[in-house]
Amino acid sequence: MKKTILSLAIAATLPAFANAEKVEIEMPEFYGKINVSVQNTQEGDTSVSEVASNASRLGVEGKINLKHGLQGVYQAEYETQVDDGDKGGQTFSQRNIFAGIKGNFGQVIVGQFDTALKKAQKKIDLFNDLEGDIKSAITDSDNRKKNSVQYNTPKIAGLVATVAHIASESEAINDGTSSSLTYSNKKYFAAIAYDTDVNVDSDVLRIVGQYTIADLTLGGLWEQDNRQGSDNDNEGWVYSAAYKLTSDIKLKAQYGESDIVKDDAKTYSLGADYKLAEDAKAYAFITDEEFGDNSSNEYYGVGLVYSF
Repeated sequence: MKKTILSLAIAATLPAFANAEKVEIEMPEFYGKINVSVQNTQEGDTSVSEVASNASRLGVEGKINLKHGLQGVYQAEYETQVDDGDKGGQTFSQRNIFAGIKGNFGQVIVGQFDTALKKAQKKIDLFNDLEGDIKSAITDSDNRKKNSVQYNTPKIAGLVATVAHIASESEAINDGTSSSLTYSNKKYFAAIAYDTDVNVDSDVLRIVGQYTIADLTLGGLWEQDNRQGSDNDNEGWVYSAAYKLTSDIKLKAQYGESDIVKDDAKTYSLGADYKLAEDAKAYAFITDEEFGDNSSNEYYGVGLVYSF
């Protein structure tokens, strides 16, 4: 990453400031992802063809070297609609935006960003940002919350602990807490996460596991959602598998069931990715959703992802 040196040199005629002070600041890194698909969407009795922008984004992030071995970190990321340029009447909508401090103690960030429970899914969801995303039928706890303060430990023996306080800024609504403990190495990933009042009057437990052997990656996620005032704990789960057929082709499959978003929801997705370059791929997918009220949705399409 490019860096610039800001030299604050005060004229020698001012003895108190005769020594120049140098502050090293990394140049901000501009990045983005364009994910666009052409697809057929059948929801109930309605069937249309459409162009969809799938969480396409632009952002900037960077670091600032501070005193005492500390480092300032920041990020500002916005979603943009590649298909029609309109996101709820706006050209851009806020995604993860925060500022914080990092050191040997770990990291503290403040702003709006994905909760610890959401990030605990890691790469289990192979159809993330597409119609088969687990938030469509499996969970409603993949949150990005404003007014958040989060601390995470440094990685120790593969373990990282994270806890976030989410201010409701209202006397009538409880503040929320999102926490997780994750373990990772080259082959394994495991996580347990818990939310309290992140969704109002709701406690959520999530357990995640993923294992990679050779060209095959298997994953699973289980979630329990307890709503205050409800006699039952709603549950959801999903399994996923990805197989690297060649250096350029990856096959994907995913199946899940849940009572969290809708009663008796079932969803499956099949797809394939074709690597066009290090930061570019083409893909194809099909997703089917069925619900306890006898409604159903079906999606299939092809798309492109460019990351920069």
